[in-house]
Amino acid sequence: MGEQHEDQEHGAEPARPPLTASRAREMTAGLREAMDDVRRSVAVLAARVRDAHAARVWLPLGHSSWESYCAAEFGISRAQAYRLLDVARSLTAIHGAVTAGTETSRTRDSDPHGAAALDYGLSQRALIAVSSRAEDVAELITRRLTTLAHSGLQALDTATVRAVVRQAVRDIRTAPPPPSDDTSADPTIAALRRVVDELAASTHAIGELMLEVAPAYLSDTEAADVLALLCEEIGEPLDHGLAARRYAISGDRRALHGTVL
Repeated sequence: MGEQHEDQEHGAEPARPPLTASRAREMTAGLREAMDDVRRSVAVLAARVRDAHAARVWLPLGHSSWESYCAAEFGISRAQAYRLLDVARSLTAIHGAVTAGTETSRTRDSDPHGAAALDYGLSQRALIAVSSRAEDVAELITRRLTTLAHSGLQALDTATVRAVVRQAVRDIRTAPPPPSDDTSADPTIAALRRVVDELAASTHAIGELMLEVAPAYLSDTEAADVLALLCEEIGEPLDHGLAARRYAISGDRRALHGTVL
């Protein structure tokens, strides 16, 4: 009774008779297929956004800018309009890296200019998170694919390329941006830089936690409503939590200015 009551509190349907293993596998396969469809649609959308923005599609339709075009034609906010560009930027860079890294071993015959030519299995959130470091992701993918191709130890089939891409995105996404190359002979300044770098790294980790609770597609205002209780529980000012979340999304340390830094 307790479990049934808890399900009803959370809006779930009442418990049904236990599924057979066969039916459970069938339902899981359906879920997996739906998730793959969503990821593929993100890639197709990103390719079309890239082409539309490059063509300045808003001008012939009488709009003054990309954001006003998106608001009028699709009813989306300025932030959402630019997040679409972030996704397009990331996928274009990734596809270029895959093309460069697999030029001696094609993974699939397809339009070389289509960012959706290969289903990399990346979520929109992951693509937004690395958009400001798309060049780093592309360089890492190219280097790893080229190394694999030259080693001859593993064929660059679709599954291998997909795994390399996903791991590279994960590696760049979870690692804070490298510290500035500026060096100083003054040990005090060098020590201060190390402290700032450590603070930025810990803040990036907090930002990843914030993203688990308030995903990247939420605006700052929407995220604040979601994160207020969490920040109170962990003793973190809400503005610091929001800044950490922005940093985890963008990888740009300027997101922390005036709050954490």
